[in-house]
Amino acid sequence: MTVFMVGADDARPHVVIVNRWREHYADYQCYVDHSAHRVTYISTEVGLGSVPSAATDTVLVDATDDLEQARTAMAELVRRHGPPHRIVALKEDDLLVGAQLREDWNVPGQRPGDLSRFRDKLLMCQAIQAAGLPVPAFAAVTGPESVLDFAGTHGWPVVLKPRIGSSSAGVVLVEGPGDLADLLVTDEPMLVQAFNPHPIHHVDGIFTGTEMACLRVSRYVNTCLGFREGTFLGSVEVDDPAVTEAVRVAATGFLGALADGPTPLHLEVFVEQSRDGVRVSFLEVGARIGGSEIPFIWRDLHGYDLMRAAFDLQFGRAAQPPEPSAATGEIGGWLLIPAPAQRPCRITEVNSVVSSMVGIEPRPYAEALLKVGEVLPAADAYYEHVGGRFRFRGETSAEVESALAETATRFRVKAEPVARVSAR
Repeated sequence: MTVFMVGADDARPHVVIVNRWREHYADYQCYVDHSAHRVTYISTEVGLGSVPSAATDTVLVDATDDLEQARTAMAELVRRHGPPHRIVALKEDDLLVGAQLREDWNVPGQRPGDLSRFRDKLLMCQAIQAAGLPVPAFAAVTGPESVLDFAGTHGWPVVLKPRIGSSSAGVVLVEGPGDLADLLVTDEPMLVQAFNPHPIHHVDGIFTGTEMACLRVSRYVNTCLGFREGTFLGSVEVDDPAVTEAVRVAATGFLGALADGPTPLHLEVFVEQSRDGVRVSFLEVGARIGGSEIPFIWRDLHGYDLMRAAFDLQFGRAAQPPEPSAATGEIGGWLLIPAPAQRPCRITEVNSVVSSMVGIEPRPYAEALLKVGEVLPAADAYYEHVGGRFRFRGETSAEVESALAETATRFRVKAEPVARVSAR
């Protein structure tokens, strides 16, 4: 790694980036000139894979969402390179850390209070409800009795989830009172919600503060919660204009209830289709770019770098609007295969049917797989470190979903557990 020797006369602005991705979800070197700025990184060891060689300096932490570790790392970078001019943290779980570091060092940009309604699901749902927008019934959990009382009013099943969390960690579908005994043995603030049976869609794009600058609507194939329980997770972009328009209108209202300025978004909604039309209800939203394969599909098919837009907003620049001529007009989709064993695990077999899924009809156009002998780390970027990742393109949603399902059926990966070491 290149290290600039910084003296007192080095007037280049100091930019600090908090990163945990190994994969190049964000192309940092293209987003900020690493020669015109002193660009330093707070990163996990796994995340070094996407830290550019032109970085001025890097301090490693075990977890980028550990505020005390991040503060210690920041203090070291400030000691070496001076106070920061900008701080960027793009991963959802790192947003609050980045905001707190800005407050600590009086750096322009979002503060923790600016993000509270995007991180605390109780505050989030309250804001949507106060705006008169559709959201499943919800309540704060104060103990088993509060869940029983809630279910007595709204019925079983109910959904329990941490008020602050991501990637469906800690989310549980509770079928009845007998399932509660072992579920509420945590001091973590929890939320209970009425179960909504309708298909979950995700919405990705940029909100200007008044309207959607860009937006794509996708329907999940299986669920994020099911993925944690061992089933594959897929997503297919929607080509039904009625659904897309209904979701666009609803998403504009949801973001308007939560933000008053430019905001990247990964929104999840319930979509109910009937003869009366399309009804859209709120599930949850993050003020960040969606994970899994979403940033890559947007670059590959839609000609727009969502991560750059999010980076620019944190950097104090306006996000550039999409250039329609750069889009291919194709429908995108993605597939995640769950980890084949408890992480960390060593891959022992990849795809017993063929050596690669790319090139098989129907097929993905890109894949990210580990080789036999490689270790799948117990890293915090949950949807990055999985059994296999695939991206699809096609003329219709049906074509993409067919390819996705065929790949999920054919692909095989096996692994064996290994002794746990720090994922960093």
